[in-house]
Amino acid sequence: METELKRINKYLSEVGYCSRRAADKLIEAGRVTINGVVPEMGTKVAPSDVVAVDGEPVVNTKTESVYLAFNKPVGIVCTTDTRVEKDNIIDYINYPKRIFPIGRLDKPSEGLILLTDDGDIVNKILRASNNHEKEYIVTVDKPISQTFIERMSNGVPILDRVTKKCKVEKLGTYEFKIILTQGLNRQIRRMCEYLTYEVETLKRVRIMNIKLDIPVGEYRDITKAEMEELQTLIGDSTKTYSPAHKSRRRE
Repeated sequence: METELKRINKYLSEVGYCSRRAADKLIEAGRVTINGVVPEMGTKVAPSDVVAVDGEPVVNTKTESVYLAFNKPVGIVCTTDTRVEKDNIIDYINYPKRIFPIGRLDKPSEGLILLTDDGDIVNKILRASNNHEKEYIVTVDKPISQTFIERMSNGVPILDRVTKKCKVEKLGTYEFKIILTQGLNRQIRRMCEYLTYEVETLKRVRIMNIKLDIPVGEYRDITKAEMEELQTLIGDSTKTYSPAHKSRRRE
């Protein structure tokens, strides 16, 4: 029946294999097959079809969804491609279920990143990313001037555009806080470079209502209250949430 068919990227997301964006990349790379045939983007699958990635059949073992807050160390890369990047976030956490990061935090940066096996919430957060706050603490290589604060706040030309106005507060001679509502590639570093400052440390301490409250290299489950507020922030959702695991530290 037509109602049983699902786009291949949505299928991979719903069974908890990866996000839709990641699925699109796998499909583009020719790593996905349906009944042994490499599909085109947008191909739909039926319940009886055999979907495989790199020749390994994808099995729907998903039960309760996992939602984690992780304090990423410097040097760890936010990728699920464990074949290419040895310092990847998936191997580092070594979680017992397949999970994937929501968005990115670049290799030289540390701090909060969310991980899940729920492809639907990934899409909602990423689609709405330009409307939600992410807070960072940054240190730079020379004393911070009032001009620097004002220019960072009002927008800086990078990547062929001017960044959105944002909240910037000086915390010390070399340290400031910045709250962004957009997520351009290496945005804070590029903004500082344009103003002739170099970032020395960059830590993300908040994503929307989720705050960083665990040591570097450790993770915890997002609480029921946090998830309920998060769902409200990203729009109406019919998904029900129940915590699947107790908080645990990386060994």
